[in-house]
Amino acid sequence: MSVVTIPFAWLLLKFYDMTGNYGAAVILFALIVNIILSPFMAKTKKSSMRMAKLNPMLQELERRHKGNPQKYQEEVSRLYRENKINPMSGCIWNLIPFPILLALYSVIRQPLSKMMQLSSDTVTLISDWLGKNAGFVASKNGTYDEIVMANLAHQNYPQIMADLGDKAAGLLNIDYSFLGLNLGNQPQWNFFTKVDWSVASDWGPALALFLIPFISAGISYLSMVISMKTSPSGTAQQQASMKSMMLFMPLVSVWICFIMPAALGIYWIFSSLFGLIRDVLLTILFKKQVDAEDAERRQRMQQREAELERKRQESERLRQEGSMQQNENTSKKKLQAAQKQRDEERRAAAERAEKAARRKGAPEVEQLPSQVGNRLFARGRAYDPDRYPNPDAPGEEAQAEPAALQETPDGQTEVSVEAPASVETGEAAAEQPDETRTDEAAQTEEAEESGDSEQSE
Repeated sequence: MSVVTIPFAWLLLKFYDMTGNYGAAVILFALIVNIILSPFMAKTKKSSMRMAKLNPMLQELERRHKGNPQKYQEEVSRLYRENKINPMSGCIWNLIPFPILLALYSVIRQPLSKMMQLSSDTVTLISDWLGKNAGFVASKNGTYDEIVMANLAHQNYPQIMADLGDKAAGLLNIDYSFLGLNLGNQPQWNFFTKVDWSVASDWGPALALFLIPFISAGISYLSMVISMKTSPSGTAQQQASMKSMMLFMPLVSVWICFIMPAALGIYWIFSSLFGLIRDVLLTILFKKQVDAEDAERRQRMQQREAELERKRQESERLRQEGSMQQNENTSKKKLQAAQKQRDEERRAAAERAEKAARRKGAPEVEQLPSQVGNRLFARGRAYDPDRYPNPDAPGEEAQAEPAALQETPDGQTEVSVEAPASVETGEAAAEQPDETRTDEAAQTEEAEESGDSEQSE
């Protein structure tokens, strides 16, 4: 971290030498950082505005491929690729301010060793002198001891330089005051219990320090609201994410400003303010360009849809004429994927139709004999429940007709029994078994007597 903080410490020290005011130096530091990051933020802003123009198309793809998430992701990727948009391009640049904030925090927290580049021996020597002559007492954790030492050194600068001389070479007279505030102090949430309300010079600075975190949170919230209005999110998931960030980031801002010196709060406030101004200017700059790109994209889509419609009509005409031919170069994998997609879309359409019919109170479709659950042909397409008789069910027996005697060409007679003309139930046949057998025996005897008489003749 020491190597990283060197350019930040040098830049902050240069601004302090120029202005002679620590607060003004922090504000100029925030301005320069925003100017340096402007090209990257401009790229992110333009990408987000272009993505906002694709929101209607994304919603249409989501509606069209509701039952096929894999196809939806493929279409979204194709849409981004055709429009040369990387949805993750803005994430990296949005995270850059946080490392800068950490580096600046290290410079502000350790002004002697980071900003003035004093050695540890020199810092120890100054600490001992302040402990003997200015009442300095080191804290247990030592987080902000160097800020306290820098404030005491500012108040006793002539005496320190006179006593230590060359041993304190490099010690600078840094004044942390800004608009009556000591930017080396931390805001106190319970300041109202520690100040004398009868003395304005006592409670005034404490109240101003207490308001810094909330001013920072308000500007951060306003910046996100304006950014959301200029680049609205399309999908419900993106909108929910933005709303969560609008609540989360201001709370983070309040927390950071309460646990760090007030100088960090001043930096956060002006950094958010400069970022807000930059966002508005970039929106005005890129609006015409993005609108022109959107109009050109819509024209290309209209031409593409017209071409697809022409091909569809041509395919329909060839299908009606029976001239359709499958492309021999189409791989089996593509054919299977196309068939799977059609099956999924057909299944999704059937589910939507079934839900719509249930909502309207329409009668359910008659179930096929071969259907089991939602499987239409589970028992086979040619399934017939009455194909074979049931042995356990009541049967039907036919009543035989009286046999007829027919004369053959050689003078012989034969008995021919015609097919039964009427069928009775099994119960009726069971009631008259003897009578049926008697009729058959009488017919047989009559035929035999007729045959004997003809032979005797």
